[in-house]
Amino acid sequence: MPVHTNHPVAAPPSAPIREKTGQLLLRGWCVFVMAAALGGTSWLMAVGVTGAGIVAVGSTLVSLALWVRLRPEVQWRRLPWFALLYVAWAVASLTWTAYPDATMLTLVLLLSTTAQAMFVGSVLTWREIVRAMASALKWILGLSIAFELWVALVWGGPILPGFERPSGHVEFAVVFWSRDHLFDGDRIQGLFGDANSLAYVSLLAMIVFAVRYASRAHRRGTLIAWFALAAFLFWRASSATATLAAVGVLLVFAAIVLMRGAQTPRERARWYALFSTVGVLFIGVLFWGRQWVFSLLDRSSDLSGRERIWGEVWERAVQHPLHGWGFSTPWVPTDPQFDGWIVDQGETVMQAHNMWVDIFFQLGAVGVFCTALTTLAFTWRSWFFAVDRPRWDLVATRPYSPVTLVSALTATVLLVQGLSESSPLMGWGWFFLILLAFKIKQAPLIGRGPTEQRLVAEQGEPAAAAR
Repeated sequence: MPVHTNHPVAAPPSAPIREKTGQLLLRGWCVFVMAAALGGTSWLMAVGVTGAGIVAVGSTLVSLALWVRLRPEVQWRRLPWFALLYVAWAVASLTWTAYPDATMLTLVLLLSTTAQAMFVGSVLTWREIVRAMASALKWILGLSIAFELWVALVWGGPILPGFERPSGHVEFAVVFWSRDHLFDGDRIQGLFGDANSLAYVSLLAMIVFAVRYASRAHRRGTLIAWFALAAFLFWRASSATATLAAVGVLLVFAAIVLMRGAQTPRERARWYALFSTVGVLFIGVLFWGRQWVFSLLDRSSDLSGRERIWGEVWERAVQHPLHGWGFSTPWVPTDPQFDGWIVDQGETVMQAHNMWVDIFFQLGAVGVFCTALTTLAFTWRSWFFAVDRPRWDLVATRPYSPVTLVSALTATVLLVQGLSESSPLMGWGWFFLILLAFKIKQAPLIGRGPTEQRLVAEQGEPAAAAR
């Protein structure tokens, strides 16, 4: 509440610092870029391949134009080089690929996503990134529940991509954009046309909303409502693998809290030994006790036929073990090399449903090596970004920021998702991996570094933006 005083020593009251219109528009554009990445297959469902391509290429061109116009300071020596090495190897596969058209098409998507992520990381501060993530996730979740309500109350029945109504009996329900299950208790798919995708995005939303709440953002009551919606969609999507990812997120969060409380290196070493033991046991239970685990989750032990897919992909992958068959993420189902190769529920499969098997098939052992370096570097930096107390001088008592949790928990989601999906290599998975890896290297301390100091240098970062 503003208070005015006539005391002769007190400074006269002044209006609070307001953000420039240009910065508000820039942040709005970044929200759209994030929402477009999170939307993923929803673009294909709504406007088809051509429309989705126009959105991807058009938005990238706008972002590149803004990047050139704004010229944000970037420490070029501190780029996510391992990730860029993977991108370079994918581009190099043009020289040997068995499906050049599919490689060229998907390389455009890979390069577009990579450029967009680095653009956002270069023009927004850490707090702005998390704030923009929250806004983008609100749009996606809000549109997902609105879409399901529209299908149930207005459309009245299952809907096919392109807003088409099925003309007769459809043998495989996987082709539906929405199956109209909002009020009958079965799994829902939201905008994505896939329940697993909805579950993972909902899990990411719960992480981001919780971090925003812990950061004491404005309108915390509405954040609770958005968190409740994300939890509801996560529950209704009913994804077994996303449930395991949620367990992993809780375990990693608990580990971070314990490590933050460790006072000495010896205490940290004991916690690391305990975490390693728990991690090995967790992986062992998933591998040897997967039948029991997935029976509890009401799923088959072969992960809904994924083991058969892995086997068929592996048989072809070992024919070119060093360099692979050529990049194509996702697989282009209309290409002769993929059309009818692996069919599941009447549809040509578009991925190996395992990030590592997919990379081995496409880019061979070299690609697996590049991907391992990328994920290891991202996970390593994300972990210490979260557990190390912020320090750049002799002061060792600065408080931790909840914002530092986002990278570590997102890395956990992507690592678990990569065991049953290839999604971390494309769409929002690759976008946030590049964005967060880029930002951690550019600004390993929140509020410090060129990209963090931009707003302070221009006009002083407003309190609202700081949250």
